[in-house]
Amino acid sequence: MDWDKLQYFLFVARHGSLARAGAALHVDATTVSRQISTLETALQQTLFERATTGFVLTAAGRALVPHAEAMAAAAARIHKASEGGSALSGQLRVSVSEGFGNSFIAPRLAGFVAAHPELEIDLVASSGFLNPSRREADMAVLLARPRKGPLITRKLSDYSLGIYAPADRPDWHQAVAAAPLSRTGIPVIGYMPDILYAPELDYLGEIEPGLRATVRSSSILAQRRMIAGGAGVGVLPCFLASGDPALVRVRGEQTVARAFWLALHRDVAPQPRIRAFIDWLDTEVRESRGLLVPT
Repeated sequence: MDWDKLQYFLFVARHGSLARAGAALHVDATTVSRQISTLETALQQTLFERATTGFVLTAAGRALVPHAEAMAAAAARIHKASEGGSALSGQLRVSVSEGFGNSFIAPRLAGFVAAHPELEIDLVASSGFLNPSRREADMAVLLARPRKGPLITRKLSDYSLGIYAPADRPDWHQAVAAAPLSRTGIPVIGYMPDILYAPELDYLGEIEPGLRATVRSSSILAQRRMIAGGAGVGVLPCFLASGDPALVRVRGEQTVARAFWLALHRDVAPQPRIRAFIDWLDTEVRESRGLLVPT
């Protein structure tokens, strides 16, 4: 089996299009298409359905993926041995929530990048998650434990959320401390309930039964900016808000508890680049426990 053609197959399976796979491989889409066609001819199987949304794996393609991943892991080990045992290469795609990706992983990533300069790292930090079961990402940090799919899952960390107000509104601090939020007349900032991308984000009722946001955004980063700018008060992850001088936590005794879950496809788990990132992330989480779950 020609390993070069299998690399093209894996990149199309991961990216879902010839153009994105070509960009990741630093070749044009025509080259990728030619390699895929040659591989399908050699195997006498159709590996992808050509849909309007991109390239979708067929049953034969899905069956080939774990074997191709095993060859990729073997190639990485050979490369590592030939380079003296330390270099990791290839692409690593991690899907995380917007807040955790932007405010926790991104500021700490420099050390991992410096240690593994040959890795290409995609940090997909957005409202919503890519699915490791469908090979959309190598791994994902989720707000709940997945219940199905060929995944390896475990809790990464607990984290806490609290009520935050703009630092320059001491009158609001006093009002929130003295009365239910719904009776203060202060705008409440939160998510739009009809487009929540995870049920774990529906936490206002845990602060006060029936509490609803009157100023809303699908972005937790936008909510943080709105609170800091004086548009209202709201619930934020402590790791996102605690270092911001424009924010003050009110009702410090009232906490919403949540957890992050790590999920990865079981076929990619042995790959050295995957293990290296997980080890790094575990260390960062362990060293930042007080930030994630303040006492």
